[in-house]
Amino acid sequence: MLDKILCVDDDPITLMLCKKVVERVEFAKEIVTAKNGLEAIEYFDNLFEERKTNDSIEYPALVLLDLNMPVMDGWEFLESYMLKEYQNIFISTRFIVLSSSIDPYDINKSKTYPVIGFLSKPITKEMLENLKT
Repeated sequence: MLDKILCVDDDPITLMLCKKVVERVEFAKEIVTAKNGLEAIEYFDNLFEERKTNDSIEYPALVLLDLNMPVMDGWEFLESYMLKEYQNIFISTRFIVLSSSIDPYDINKSKTYPVIGFLSKPITKEMLENLKT
């Protein structure tokens, strides 16, 4: 079981489903959500600042990331994350794209980032169970 994961999606139903499935499969102890890439970056920025005074701050082991979102999409989030100095501190954080896109371009582009998987929405119990193994 992971300590913490972050689900990033602009659809509240998808976020709710993500939380329910993660809880049902007992995939993570804590599930944090963000409505877009900017909220996710701000979340990591805050963790980084907190970690300066408390090095026991838990950061997400996994980020489930949608691609198509307003404000800051998944690609922009990944670009911004890779430029942050904390990417070297949160080095064990992994990313899985969770998208409705089946475009081969998106799948191939995801391989240029520290993305360990590309899954189609909606997230299912079976998907998470396969990730556990």
